[in-house]
Amino acid sequence: MAIKSQGSPFQRSIALFTLAVMSLLVPFSFSQAPVSKPVSGSPVVNPQTIQPSYPVPYGKMTVEEITKVLDRIRVYLDSVTTPRLINQLNGEEIKDLSNPGNDAIIERGSFGLISYEWGVTYAGMLLAGEATGDSRFTDYTARRLQFIARLVPFYQAQLAANPQAMTPLRPVLSPGSLDDSGSMCAAMIKAYRAGVGQDLKPLIDNYIQYISSGQFRLKDGTLARTRPLPDSLWLDDLFMSVPALAQMGKLTGERRYYDDAVKQILQFSQRMFVREKGLYMHGWIAGMDVHPAFLWARANGWALMAMVELLDVLPEDHPGRSAVLDLLRMHIRGLAGCQSGAGLWHQLLDRDDSYLETSASAIYVYCIARAINRGWIDPLAYGPMVQLAWNAVTTKVNAEGQVEGTCVGTGLEFNPTFYYYRPTSVYAAHGYGPVLLAGAEMIRLSNNHAINISDGALQIK
Repeated sequence: MAIKSQGSPFQRSIALFTLAVMSLLVPFSFSQAPVSKPVSGSPVVNPQTIQPSYPVPYGKMTVEEITKVLDRIRVYLDSVTTPRLINQLNGEEIKDLSNPGNDAIIERGSFGLISYEWGVTYAGMLLAGEATGDSRFTDYTARRLQFIARLVPFYQAQLAANPQAMTPLRPVLSPGSLDDSGSMCAAMIKAYRAGVGQDLKPLIDNYIQYISSGQFRLKDGTLARTRPLPDSLWLDDLFMSVPALAQMGKLTGERRYYDDAVKQILQFSQRMFVREKGLYMHGWIAGMDVHPAFLWARANGWALMAMVELLDVLPEDHPGRSAVLDLLRMHIRGLAGCQSGAGLWHQLLDRDDSYLETSASAIYVYCIARAINRGWIDPLAYGPMVQLAWNAVTTKVNAEGQVEGTCVGTGLEFNPTFYYYRPTSVYAAHGYGPVLLAGAEMIRLSNNHAINISDGALQIK
């Protein structure tokens, strides 16, 4: 642009200033992104209509869909856990359970029938039968517990004659740990109360005697172990004791069982609950100045389930009830904060580079759904997350009915590598009972609360 020299010096200065300003503005005016126009013949795409690629089913499952998942598991377990005695020398079935002989063993199949994992499975089958109305779930537990009860007289006599005799029922008749006793005891009491195990009472009494008087305890009465170091607390032991004590309180009406159960929750939590995270450490050793906090997922599940099972039967007027309920709510809030975007939880809860683990996730589904159904927590706050978690768990139940992604049995350690690299297996029995419990409680949740998640919109009907 040319500037003529005519005019006063003042006018020429104004003209030069105007030119400078225009030279600065012009580049900016041409640098604006052009407005896109659709190419002739091509569709116009609205970004808001693009569907997310969810890694798991997103939304609410129907009762029919949930039941199909549970039934796949039932059919699979029924085929691989037949309650039979066989002769270990020739593999032939022994049908006279009153006198099976010294060579008899329980046919293992893919899993055993007497273990803490199977105590959870028996309880899960009972709850699934109740939720679905399908007696085949209940019959699964009834057949196997009755099978165990029928063997008791013979093996009881064997142990009376030789206390060192190795019999298939030694963990039942002579438990040596909470792993042997607590979960099986709780399942037997539930079966007894449901009317499908009336011959189980002597076994129940034997189990509860061990839990109450036989297991090692700290001076303040906290249930403990002598390994890996003296005076060791394992978070797992809350589940291996509290539900049995709580169920025995319900069965007998004796307050002492409730009192002991509440004491265990509160005294374990005083030592092992990491309040700033709302999560529990796996182990605690008396005398250590620093307690390494490895927040193992399944151990947190055992603690959560112990609280839920206790609150289920604990009298409303028990002085410890509010403290246990407060701990449950804090724990659920802590777990909600570390749920993965895929709906499951990590093997180490606060380390999202550890793998996603199924059994713990299923335990959380059961407990959180039950807490909603019991009115202990807000369905609006926790309903969508537990539905997402259940959907994720169902993706781990394969077509055969096996539960994938379950961590194998795990001891107590103080280094991360131990937890990171624990194998998973469809033969880790820890996964089956929790998925059955979770599905049964999700059926109840679906019937009790019309809460759904759909493309980012929370729908409450």
